[in-house]
Amino acid sequence: MNILLSGANGKMGREVIKAAKDTDFKITCGLCKDNHDLGFQVYDNKDKIKEKYDVIIDFSTPEGSFKALECAKEKNIPIVIATTGFSKEETAKIKEYSKYIPVFKSSNMSLNISLMSKICGEVAKVLKDTDIEIIETHHNRKVDSPSGTAILLADAINKALKEEKTYNFNRMQKREKRTKNEIGFSSVRGGNIVGQHTVKFFGENESLEITHTAYSRGLFAEGALNAAKFIINKKPGLYTMEDLTK
Repeated sequence: MNILLSGANGKMGREVIKAAKDTDFKITCGLCKDNHDLGFQVYDNKDKIKEKYDVIIDFSTPEGSFKALECAKEKNIPIVIATTGFSKEETAKIKEYSKYIPVFKSSNMSLNISLMSKICGEVAKVLKDTDIEIIETHHNRKVDSPSGTAILLADAINKALKEEKTYNFNRMQKREKRTKNEIGFSSVRGGNIVGQHTVKFFGENESLEITHTAYSRGLFAEGALNAAKFIINKKPGLYTMEDLTK
């Protein structure tokens, strides 16, 4: 399977390169602002690409993702989007692309995170009267806040509770007590932490927390390759980790 790697020179791009070695995957070319010696040709403009590819894996920026989406649409091939930090408008735009090509999009390519989101949804249905808070911790170079995974977990909870929750991203702007229908978010940035997400359910007399810790970025690269294998022969549509783990 030939891959165009979008964001090839980034940290996650390099993890995909490592994960693809000694597999059936071959990275034939890359799309990135900087042209580094990665063992394959890297382009800063999609119109310059000459190599053939069967699928695109995107670990870039929202801007880079839409360049990759244009490539996918022009070639009529599937794309795996593992980039985070999209606005609501950008997310809606990605959904429009999925009408024409298969798009696999997930804020986190970990199988365990997919499982955690399902568990949190089930717990939320039982612990309806608890206060729900999500704490996420990442390295000091992460740009978006809260993380896409934190939003993914909150969305899973909110879906289980029939969309009755609102999201509170910044309590500094609100001098008022916490409401029952909100999910609060806290973001911690420091050092070289790959990623940790904790969902806390606070009751009056006890609390429950569910935590996932990533120790290596390699797990996200492996997840992206599995997603590429999954989506390669799919019909146009928007696919997620939920589809992969059915």
